[in-house]
Amino acid sequence: MSVTPVYIICSPRPQVGKTLLARLLSEFLLLKNGTVTSFDINLKEPSLLDYLPRTTETADVIDTYGKMQLMDRVIVDDGVAKVIDLGYHAFDEFFKMCDEIGLMKEALRRRVAPVILFVGDTDRVSARAYEMLQQQILPNSLVVVDNEFVVRGELPPAMARGRRLALRALPVFLKTYIDRLNFSFTGYLRQEKDSSTELHQWIRRNYTTFRDLEISVMLQRS
Repeated sequence: MSVTPVYIICSPRPQVGKTLLARLLSEFLLLKNGTVTSFDINLKEPSLLDYLPRTTETADVIDTYGKMQLMDRVIVDDGVAKVIDLGYHAFDEFFKMCDEIGLMKEALRRRVAPVILFVGDTDRVSARAYEMLQQQILPNSLVVVDNEFVVRGELPPAMARGRRLALRALPVFLKTYIDRLNFSFTGYLRQEKDSSTELHQWIRRNYTTFRDLEISVMLQRS
């Protein structure tokens, strides 16, 4: 890789599918690159650490020590892609820290490429949070996740105008199936011989989307 990508999955609201997206992306990166480091900044269980304990570390941004530890691990060009599952409770504090340390400029200097994956919603809290991110994050580094599990219709116009990543909804019985702690997306692709199943196609479609996103990150920073 010409730069090291850091994917920050976030929302100011709970239960919008952040951890599902972090699981998918982490498993894709592990399959593609052979390695990934994920960080779990959550209060609620089950969390990313429960699903991917071998590649996930816990982190917090409550105090200065926790912030420094996280940034020391994240802002380093070591060729290992990072995924941060940022709990809603830490949203404001995390991006306040990013603004104070000049995350985007420091990342550029160190050949690290942060990508903010903001899970969109139609409420006022999400609208204000997205407006704040627009002022702080470069347009090419800010991606709105259009999660059909959450938004049953069109995204707000402000979010729809930016870069978007679609996460299609699955039937409830399949959603319950993938929510099991021992479920692996990559494992399912390898074990399920019928590639025409809805879940097989859903996983492959998301993996293809992540591949295209990673390519665009590399091209922007090359």
